Amino acid sequence: MSDSDGGTGPLLLGVRHHGPGSARAVRAALEAAGPRTVLIEGPPEADALIALAADEDMRPPVALLAHVVDEPGRSAFWPLAEFSPEWVAIRWALDHGVPARFIDLPATHTLAWGREEGEEQKQEASEKREQQGEGESGGLPSEPAEAVRIDPLAVLAETAGYDDAERWWEDVIEHRGASDRDAFAPFEVLGEAMGALREAFGSGGHERDLVREAYMRLQVRAAQREFGDDVAVVCGAWHVPALRQRTTVAADRALLKGLPKAKADMTWVPWTHRRLSRMSGYGAGIDSPGWYGHLFGAADRPIERWMTKVARLLRDEDRPVSSAHVIEAVRLADTLAAMRGRPLPGLTETTDAVRAVMCEGSDVPLSLVHDRLVVGDVLGEVPAAAPAVPLQRDLDRLQRRLRLKPEAQERELELDLRKENDAGRSRLLHRLRLLGIEWGEPAASRGSTGTFRETWRLRWEPELVVRVAEAGVWGTTVLAAATAKAEADAVGARSLADVTGLAERCLLAELPDALPVVMRILADRAALDADVGHLAQALPALVRSLRYGDVRGTGTEALAEVAAGLAERVFVGLPPACAALDADAAEEMRGHVDAVHGAVGLLGEGEGQGEDSASRGGIRGRWHGVLRTLSGRDTVPGVVRGRAVRLLLDDGALGQEEAARLMGLVLSPGTEPADAAAWIEGFVGGGSGGGMLLVHDERLLGLVDAWLTGVPGDAFTDVLPLLRRTFSAYEPGVRRTLGELVRRGPGTRGSTTATAAASGIPGFAPDLDAARADAVLPVLRLLLGPDDTEDADGPGDSRANDSSTNDNGADDNDLVGVGR
Repeated sequence: MSDSDGGTGPLLLGVRHHGPGSARAVRAALEAAGPRTVLIEGPPEADALIALAADEDMRPPVALLAHVVDEPGRSAFWPLAEFSPEWVAIRWALDHGVPARFIDLPATHTLAWGREEGEEQKQEASEKREQQGEGESGGLPSEPAEAVRIDPLAVLAETAGYDDAERWWEDVIEHRGASDRDAFAPFEVLGEAMGALREAFGSGGHERDLVREAYMRLQVRAAQREFGDDVAVVCGAWHVPALRQRTTVAADRALLKGLPKAKADMTWVPWTHRRLSRMSGYGAGIDSPGWYGHLFGAADRPIERWMTKVARLLRDEDRPVSSAHVIEAVRLADTLAAMRGRPLPGLTETTDAVRAVMCEGSDVPLSLVHDRLVVGDVLGEVPAAAPAVPLQRDLDRLQRRLRLKPEAQERELELDLRKENDAGRSRLLHRLRLLGIEWGEPAASRGSTGTFRETWRLRWEPELVVRVAEAGVWGTTVLAAATAKAEADAVGARSLADVTGLAERCLLAELPDALPVVMRILADRAALDADVGHLAQALPALVRSLRYGDVRGTGTEALAEVAAGLAERVFVGLPPACAALDADAAEEMRGHVDAVHGAVGLLGEGEGQGEDSASRGGIRGRWHGVLRTLSGRDTVPGVVRGRAVRLLLDDGALGQEEAARLMGLVLSPGTEPADAAAWIEGFVGGGSGGGMLLVHDERLLGLVDAWLTGVPGDAFTDVLPLLRRTFSAYEPGVRRTLGELVRRGPGTRGSTTATAAASGIPGFAPDLDAARADAVLPVLRLLLGPDDTEDADGPGDSRANDSSTNDNGADDNDLVGVGR
């Protein structure tokens, strides 16, 4: 076989990785040459996986994944798209019954070498920080040596008079049609150009290239001994001059002597176009994998077909795009290419044409075109026969059983936990999160606030395969691995709040074997921790977990006991802990008080319901006693006292008259203005609806107004920032109404709604207008739905009764009553 330089030897096909033009040229050259074997740049450990490329379930983009057996997180990817020359060479060899082999440096050396380089870089960065007097967190790690490597395409483009290497490559290679008559011409020209560049720049700045090329030369010699010169080599164009170089076997082996090793496993994994746009493996980093895929797949008229795709996408997004737009966009792209001296319109010309014709000059719809088409969310598929760790096998089985297919494009998933399949999906996603496999992220449910609803945002990333391999050390199934990981996390938890949060996640993931271990550690930590702040942080997550037993069928008796004991300790320790705090600590303590109040509200929902009431022992009443203690102690910061009064008022444990009296005492001249302002912040600030309280209660507004107008000038500048923060958090309508009421002055509110409406000023009638309140009931019934007592799961399902219950324990009829 003739070499591409005209001599005798292996056929060297230098390519640009992930280039559709190179892929077409490789296919044409292989058809013309008909080699007896094909050698491809890639890790030789993957030779046994090549046959899987012919499987009908294998759909690119895919990647070869190599990872260290004892350290799965240390891994490397070699991605391949349909338009990658390496993939085309593999498929050609399989289709023609020709052996195909990988000839790059083995992954066992690559991964070990990368580990040593990473440690050296960390050490160098640490020494540099020490020299500069910085701590461990200061400075940046040194750049890897590969960062200084030259870009041969950029050099060639600049030599040809181009300021953009991508445009030069498209004009010279991608837009050039391969012909059988001259199938080897592009490789000859590109090889000569790379030879000139290597003479000028050497190996490109990285010693690893020399080692890789030495190994490749040895592999090529071995193939020649077996097949003669009927050998084709598909590799990066940069390596072609080195493979032509005449060296001795001894010299090449000397370069490979003493290389570090690490035991590695290898398999195929799905990849995405979006990941191809990042630097990895073959140095992908292509900006437009979707565009390249279109160029490779379009049989003819690629620009017309591309514009049709764009039009279809924009129509799906309700953009008015007609066939006339497509025609005009094609004409404009052709005109721009002619004006710019290009043989065919490239991505730049098509983008400019789409912006001008279909997007009316706007970059907003154009960004959608770039995201969905130019880059794209194509996700490859790998056959089940591909090697995988046991945990991956179990995950694949669960995904099929639950009909939860991984997708590259982000989507929302609404789950109804009363349905068996949805409950199984929820368990799987929560267990994966415990293992650090962030396939799904919880989101706020829009349709319901009931505990039987869950919303997830799902997006599968190729790197999650590595996370699965890493999590394989915890077990061979998702359930076993999540259980072992939860137990280990409980033992190593740093704070009590971490343990309670873990208990909540164990309930969500339904890990019955892990929960006793977590609860034992939780009880031990709670007994030893005397910090009220830590206890207050831990209580909400623990109490939230108590609700999951109703929907998920999980026993929570142990949780209830620990939560009740934790609440009692908070009640005892909170008043002393609130004394003598500075401003920052007081603000933090107010947050703790709010959190405990919410937790007590959930923990006390069962009071007054038989035996459960006796077991909980009037927890709401004891908490109200704690709040009264906080509200009456002068040593407690004003922000905490004010919040305690407000929480008592909201729960109906404090009358309006008493609240007004306490506010009057705080806002009297004997109280420091700063402390009074902090009290107001605690009472009406923090997003607790305080603005509407002042709107509806003229006495409280009058007290605040009178105090504020009486603050001395020298103290006013001190309290102003706090007051601005308090009132700026209100809704614009609330602020506007308060401004009108203050402008009119206290005691001048219109006596009737009609009077207020006549003056153009918001007002409120002294009594409830029942007729107007009843008018909203039909709308509320439509929004809340009928009072169903059964659902699709059947009337006998005990969990179905939760469908009409919100998180506060009130059913739909109660909510309608509130509307009245």
